[in-house]
Amino acid sequence: MKKLATLVSVVFLVFSISAVSAQEKFIVDVTSSTVTWKGYKPTGSHNGTISLQSGSITMQDKYITQGLFVADMATIKDADGSAKLEGHLKSPDFFEVEAFPTAKFEISQVEMHENGAATIIGEITIKGIAKEISFSSEVSKTDDLVTLKSTVFKINRADFNVKFKSKSFFNDLKEKFINDEFDLQVTIVAKK
Repeated sequence: MKKLATLVSVVFLVFSISAVSAQEKFIVDVTSSTVTWKGYKPTGSHNGTISLQSGSITMQDKYITQGLFVADMATIKDADGSAKLEGHLKSPDFFEVEAFPTAKFEISQVEMHENGAATIIGEITIKGIAKEISFSSEVSKTDDLVTLKSTVFKINRADFNVKFKSKSFFNDLKEKFINDEFDLQVTIVAKK
């Protein structure tokens, strides 16, 4: 009986070690990854990019078990090249980059669906305020590469105390407001 108990313990230990060792960590390639944004107002829209500073994805087989992505908020770019708009977005009116130089997203749960489709759930932190969000994405993995490509999803800037021309904070804006919700789309490329 003792031998059987010892054998079961050894098998369980080997299985546990194998399960842990099956996890693989991939480091985000910040030059190949993209974060695009688009903001709206009654008279039009603006769009651009933000660069990632760092990040990683941990996989077990084809499943994401962990992920953390850090955006460098000082890299906010306007697609039309407006230095004035870029400066305004970095100012205290919007993302207050001097006080909050990074934003981050940490994956807390992944619901895998068929053909690599997934729902990513996690916590996004902007201006020191954390909120849970979820978005749909496609996840693909090879031996050396993981790609996560989200659909376009919406973030409500009012949740992060971004007040400039927001109807959530000001009642007298008439048609001179900027929509609270803006679009994000993320493509993460991570390598071993």
